[in-house]
Amino acid sequence: MAGGTSGTAPRPPRDPEHTITPAAGDAVTLRGVTKAFPLAEGRMLQALAVEHLAVPVASRTVVRGRSGSGKTTLLNLIAGVSTPTGGSIVVGGTEITALPEPARDRFRAAQIGYVFQAFNLLPAFSALENVMLAMTFARVVPRGRQRARARELLGRLGLGARLAHKPAQLSRGEQQRVAIARALANDPPLILADEPCASLDAETAREVLAVFLEVCRQEARTLLIVSHDDAVLAEGDRLLDMAELNAPAGGA
Repeated sequence: MAGGTSGTAPRPPRDPEHTITPAAGDAVTLRGVTKAFPLAEGRMLQALAVEHLAVPVASRTVVRGRSGSGKTTLLNLIAGVSTPTGGSIVVGGTEITALPEPARDRFRAAQIGYVFQAFNLLPAFSALENVMLAMTFARVVPRGRQRARARELLGRLGLGARLAHKPAQLSRGEQQRVAIARALANDPPLILADEPCASLDAETAREVLAVFLEVCRQEARTLLIVSHDDAVLAEGDRLLDMAELNAPAGGA
């Protein structure tokens, strides 16, 4: 598969009202970002407080931290899955915190690939269909090219013989590879991965991680992984500690 945007349609235009010039070489920038969750009796739990975080373009940044340290909350905010209580998040020059939810969803579909810890594959659909559905929503890859691109990605990830299999017919390692193919489907410049090896045995984790990192490296993707797995931590060209990033020292 060729790198870059070969075989893809022009991306949806960014909203000029919310487009800013990012710091040179930064794919993601957070400034004064907080996230609080409501508790009983009107109280609030502050799960995240990141004064500043910059993720360089084409870097392989790994954020380590224990369970409950706010790692998943951080990724969900960067992806626009949830919104911060305060602060600014800029992804690829767009201040996503200023976008309304529909625009945020469209931006995420076209600009961000997300590998979830729990895979989040649709059980009624085959591996091929799960990858194609991601392209259908984003409308970045032309309709006539979507099936070929899904086949190409799954083949590259070692699943060429499993295209018609549904998630329940795949091993956990194979399911994770489908999830990775889905994240890469729209050729997004930014890939987020939440504990990508946490549900896999050690041998499978090594195999999946190697393929995942190689694809991202070849295509110059910016990769942000959160993990507490030593094998993952060793693969980053930049290692950050959630305990130092997150002021509350607690989270979701």
